Amino acid sequence: MSKQPGGDKVTRYIVIGMVVFIVAVGVIFSFVSSSSKAAPYPSIVSKSEGYGIVFNGDLKNVPKVDIWEDMQCPYCGRFEGVNGPYIQKLIKEKKATIVFHVLSFAGPESVLAANAVACSADEGKFLQYHEYLYANQSPTENSGKWSTEGLLSAGSEVGLTSSTFKSCVADGTYGQWVKNVADDGAAKNINATPTVFKDGQKLDGNVVFFDPVAFAKAIEG
Repeated sequence: MSKQPGGDKVTRYIVIGMVVFIVAVGVIFSFVSSSSKAAPYPSIVSKSEGYGIVFNGDLKNVPKVDIWEDMQCPYCGRFEGVNGPYIQKLIKEKKATIVFHVLSFAGPESVLAANAVACSADEGKFLQYHEYLYANQSPTENSGKWSTEGLLSAGSEVGLTSSTFKSCVADGTYGQWVKNVADDGAAKNINATPTVFKDGQKLDGNVVFFDPVAFAKAIEG
């Protein structure tokens, strides 16, 4: 289910309650034995950044961009299609610190996909896999496309074929990390995806999310 602000505008609003979501995470990754926040997470993750996946975290005097997203969210997919190449350029050219916060509001396959993108980070292919999943979203949520098998198949399309990646996805290695990100999002009242902050200031998605010139100006201005 989704809703755009102002009736038919851009940001995806979430109807699923945060409490229900957190319970769902526990059900999907019930095989994750540890409930501790010391459970494993990718090396590219920063606990001080709300367990976000961080690129260029060591840079100084550059914009810091926090992107809250759900891999099944259609507006996140549109946002990635419009701004993904620019965001990757900022990362490659070291012009910004980018922090991806992968939420899982939309149901079981969002939980599975969040874990899978964390697994891809271990292999150095987060950006490629992230881009591929958005470009190949199902038109309906929880359709079976991002099942474990679907996520592994998607991985093979971007060169993620190692036994480590396969077991990470199949075993839900980062299930606790998924919950940690959800907890941080709840604490920060993130109730819509995509949500983007530049240096702590929330951007107006209705104005900049689907206008690449306006988005670049908001980041660089």
